[in-house]
Parts: sequence; C-alpha cells; structure tokens
Amino acid sequence: MEQHRSHNPNPSHQNRPSAYKREREDNGRNHCENKHSRPNRPQNQSVPSRGQNPDSSLSLSTRRELYERDFPVYKQPVEVGCFSLDSERRFFNDGRQMRYYVEPDRSPNFDLRDGYKDRFIKRDDSVKEKLDHMLRWILANRSKLSARGTTASSCDLDIDFVTWRGHLTKLLTAPYETREGWQLAVTRFRGTLYISEVETEAARRDQENRTERHEEMMYWGYKFEQYTCADTVHGRPDPGGVLNTNEAFCTVVQTRLADHRLLFSGEVDCRDKDPNAPAAPACYIELKTSAEICTPKQRSNFHRFKLLKWWAQSFLPGVPRVVAGFRDEEGVVVAMETFPISKISHLIKNEHNCWKPTVCMNFCSDFLSFVKHIATEDNPSVVYLLSWEPRRDVTFSVHRDSPYCFLPHWFVEEMTSSQPSHQS
Repeated sequence: MEQHRSHNPNPSHQNRPSAYKREREDNGRNHCENKHSRPNRPQNQSVPSRGQNPDSSLSLSTRRELYERDFPVYKQPVEVGCFSLDSERRFFNDGRQMRYYVEPDRSPNFDLRDGYKDRFIKRDDSVKEKLDHMLRWILANRSKLSARGTTASSCDLDIDFVTWRGHLTKLLTAPYETREGWQLAVTRFRGTLYISEVETEAARRDQENRTERHEEMMYWGYKFEQYTCADTVHGRPDPGGVLNTNEAFCTVVQTRLADHRLLFSGEVDCRDKDPNAPAAPACYIELKTSAEICTPKQRSNFHRFKLLKWWAQSFLPGVPRVVAGFRDEEGVVVAMETFPISKISHLIKNEHNCWKPTVCMNFCSDFLSFVKHIATEDNPSVVYLLSWEPRRDVTFSVHRDSPYCFLPHWFVEEMTSSQPSHQS
C-alpha cells in the first residue's frame, strides 16, 4: 500500500489557490492572526473563540485542481478492535460475525437471484443508527483510547475525529462525484469531533422510489458474499441458507491523515483463511459484484467510476484487495477478478482525465481542517451541518438543540463520568 508512506504532511497553501473562500467577497480585510501556528487553517480568516458562532459565509471548494499537490501523509491504519451485529442488529464487542473467504472457480456460474423471494431478511433502511454502534464500541474500549498526559478536563480520547468509513469514502470521492450530494453533521464533544451522516431529501426520495429490479440488484451483492464466505475457518459457504443483512462484522481502525488523528469503523466482508495471513486489517478482503465488461466504453466507465469507489472504500482502512464477481444481465456471475488496492492507480493511469488518489486524499484532509476551523463550540447539543451538492462548494450551518443532534444521552453521560465502563 505504497500511498500510506507518502510525505509532506503540511503542504504549503501559499503555492496554490486557496480552497477556502467566503460566499461574499471579503478580501479587503486581512485578519492578521499568526497563520503559522496551525498549518491547515484557511488563510486570511480569524478563528472564532470557543462558543462563538463561526462565520457561516465560509465555504470549501471541491475543484480538483486545488488538490493536485503531493500525496498527504497517511499512516498505515492499525486495527484497535472490532465488533459484531447479530441477526437482530444487537451489538457485541467481539468478532463473532467474522467470515472466511473460500476461493471459487474462475468461472463460478453463481445465480445471484437465488433466495431473493424466499430466504432473505432485509435490514430496515428506515432505522437511522447514526454513530450508535461505534459509540458503544468506544464506551466498551475507552481505556484503549484515553489521551496520555492530558488532564481529565481537556480531551478524553486521543482522537480528533470519530466517524464511519463510509462517510470518509464520500469525502474522498466528492471532487469526482457528479450525481449525489451529502450532508454531514458534526459535533465537538470533549475535544473530539464526531461526524454522522444526515439523509438528504434526494436520497430519501430515491429510497422511496426504488424499483423492484433495483432492490433485487442490491441483494445480488450480498448473495455473492454468501457464495464465497464460510462461517468458520475450515467451513464451506452455504448459499442455500437464509441471507440476513442485519448481520455484520466491523473493524475499528486508528490512523492519521496529515495532522488529523482518525478513529473510524467499517463493515468487513471476510478475511483470508490462511493461518499465515498477515494481521488485520491486511488479511481482510472486500467482495464486490459488477456488470461484465464487453466493450472499451464499459471498461473505461468501470475504471473511472466503480474503481474510484472501490479504491477509496478499501484504501482508508488498509484492506489490501477487492475480489470482484462479474455478472451478466440475469444476475449470474460468469467471471472473477482480484484487484490489489495498491495496483488500482496503475490500472487507471491511461484513462484520459481520470480520478487521482492524491486529489481524493488532499480534499479529505482539507475538509477535516475546515471542520476543525468552524466546529469550535464543545457542546453535544450543537451541530454543525455541512452540506454539499455536485459542482458546488461545501457550506455549513449551525444548529442548537435541533433534530440534527446525534450524540445519545447514554454516551454523553458515560463519557462525562470519571471512570471508564467495562461493559462488553
């Protein structure tokens, strides 16, 4: 994973156009605060003091050319824990839902439609879990994350940001996304910034208007996992069993992007069953399905759009490979291919005007700097709502005691108490 060992954690903002700007032109004033004290602060902006409302006219550009600089330092992700969700979506602070990859034939002939009508229990998409499972893991493992050498009143966790891997994936792909916007809610609590997603109106409408064909094709991805995963290291896949999408195994990883210390979790499909496989997350495998590629145009689109999302999703937690099943129009897998994450950037280099990993990571880093700059009030009832639509800037608004609040009372109370809990 060569990009993890990149250099230049704090590239100079003087050598490129600034990504930060005001919606109202305001360049005549120069707030001369020491801009060397925090290297990722937007230029010519004073930082609000704690509790003061930030200047909501600030915005962040997603224009690709602003992020074409050296790849930022991204520390090799380290797995600090895992958790499981059972068939009723109950949380367990262990790896009981881990599955093991069983390599199929190169032409497997898997019928992905099998079981859709009669052996499928679908998770309820209308239940918005926010960060709750991740927060349960933090409470159960608080001693692993406590800041060293700090007073109890300053910062409980030695972490800048807590979020889901999927939210970070949306940040990485934003400079190249042309269809779907997003909203991210941010709350600063005891020195740590928590990022949770808010469903946009467009996403809600899309979900309500999904066709039966779309619903079935979403099932196909899960069904592919059922054909290729076993519940035990010496077991065999059981594609004749019930498929329940409530079940999940999630890794929790810690890393650093430039000067942002990150803790995030993401669902893992399976791991290598070889007992000599490297330690997690390097033993994990991401499973994907995609339409078979029959024309040069289809291959180009696969490189430009699908490989971007596959790369971003696996690069973040340090998952080294994606195993893809290519299917025909009827949902039958006709070919298999493995994509090492470290090789994907070479696959796309001959595509004209294609995506660049450095743009993705630099935008994500600048977004996190932007959040640190605006989300200043340390208060679980204050939410900074960051909104973005394709070809627009990222903007934000501030909300107090609103429906956007997402840190639950049980988490706030437990984190505020002096003793870490030892729940499992």
